[in-house]
Amino acid sequence: MISAFAHLLERLAFSPQRNAKRAHLAGYFRARPDPERGLALAALTGDLDLRAVTASLLKGLVAERVDAELFALSYDFVGDLAETIALIWPGEGTAREVALADLVAELQETRKADLPARIAARLDQMDPSERYAYLKLATGGLRVGVSARLARQAVADLSGLDLAEIEEIWHGLSPPYSELFAWAEGGAKPVSAARAPFRPVMLATLMDREGLRALAPGEFLAEWKWDGIRVQAVAESGTCRLYSRTGDDISAAFPDVIAAMEFEGAVDGELLVRRGAEVAPFNDLQTRLGRKAVSRKLLDSHPAALRLYDVLIWNGKDQRARPLAERRAVLERFVELLDPNRVDISPLLPFEDWDALAALRADPPEAVIEGVMIKHRASPYLGGRIKGHWFKWKRDPMLVDAVLLYAQRGHGKRSGYYSDFTFGMWDGDQLVPVGKAYFGFTDAELRDLDRFVRNNTVERFGPVRAVAPTRVVEVAFEGLNRSTRHKSGVAMRFPRISRLRDDKPAAEADHLSALLALLPDG
Repeated sequence: MISAFAHLLERLAFSPQRNAKRAHLAGYFRARPDPERGLALAALTGDLDLRAVTASLLKGLVAERVDAELFALSYDFVGDLAETIALIWPGEGTAREVALADLVAELQETRKADLPARIAARLDQMDPSERYAYLKLATGGLRVGVSARLARQAVADLSGLDLAEIEEIWHGLSPPYSELFAWAEGGAKPVSAARAPFRPVMLATLMDREGLRALAPGEFLAEWKWDGIRVQAVAESGTCRLYSRTGDDISAAFPDVIAAMEFEGAVDGELLVRRGAEVAPFNDLQTRLGRKAVSRKLLDSHPAALRLYDVLIWNGKDQRARPLAERRAVLERFVELLDPNRVDISPLLPFEDWDALAALRADPPEAVIEGVMIKHRASPYLGGRIKGHWFKWKRDPMLVDAVLLYAQRGHGKRSGYYSDFTFGMWDGDQLVPVGKAYFGFTDAELRDLDRFVRNNTVERFGPVRAVAPTRVVEVAFEGLNRSTRHKSGVAMRFPRISRLRDDKPAAEADHLSALLALLPDG
């Protein structure tokens, strides 16, 4: 029922501790019947396929029921569209309980032209809490601090299943996961029907120079951290698939890589755009991402390639329990059989101690390298972020001092704060926007920035506020590319606010020329 789902979302949103969220989820899955609990699980993991309900559609609906100025002021104060509509929608509902499955079916099957009227009718039936849950379900923007992994862990908790077992077959299952819940409650294990299935990816934990002191260098291998996207390439029973690290099938966008997968097994690596030996900036790869089809021109101008890190399955034999050093030997034999223009292996770095590795990290041979990966020689391949096995020691970020120009409300638990910031740098005597940052600051700094925005707003553009250009922040970012879409001519990779520079006046913020000098080509 939508009321039970609404209650779950409220408990998750107001429970910051991971274990409390896990307990709430397990309690819900234990108490609710099929298919309700499976649809809720799919919504939380992002696997529920619904007709997109857009912000413009919802704003059109509320404009027919509520004074426009009142809605604008309310939305500006609340910051979250679904929450604003849930609170401001006239009436308290008709106390008629609605099944979650019925709502999902409606959103999937209702014609686009009939959708606004259907949504309005449902909102009339619901109380504010139910309206909020319904709108979050419809827009796909739950944001209650629950990862897909945590939701699956709660399913495992029902009867003490191993999460790794669930994740191994997850991508062969589909909502509403009735067979999964039957297994979690003592039934038979589902038989995955997927061909070339995705396996859980092993992840690394962050490391720094100080943390390395406790580790023995001789027990570890190191390689470069390449600036592409992590992928898993699977070729089994004549079917080839390319998956992102979260299990999304991206095969259609990379037919050139699929054609080079002349093997039987599953491998882990980095997807790059590579022209000969030269690895292109991430921006070039981004041009290929998200496409359902790729033109011959784009295939020729942006050729994709795999740079492999590890092997999971080889000729029908599962390699994951073997030590990394042994898997690496298998991988080296594996790569020799493939097209070197499309598939190669990430080379190991020679080092005797951490000082030697630090010297390599400080002077990488290519600008697209993000740092180094450090992996224990004896580590098995385990899905998830396993402490003590793999580490990533990223290169020091690039830093610039910039001026805050615009701010917008955040979402979810940040909906009450201005937390999305646009910043700029000097170009002559003008400030030019160069990027946006949504994180990097502490909670205390967020409250400080929010107060600054409220007290220094000079103009409003809908939900966006322009602020007096007086506040300087230090911006850290991982890379820089040229961009014709941005007025500044550049695009930052992973920008975040790393420090509030209250010691520096806006006139002393950096100039655009200093940013351009950081481009790979100078």
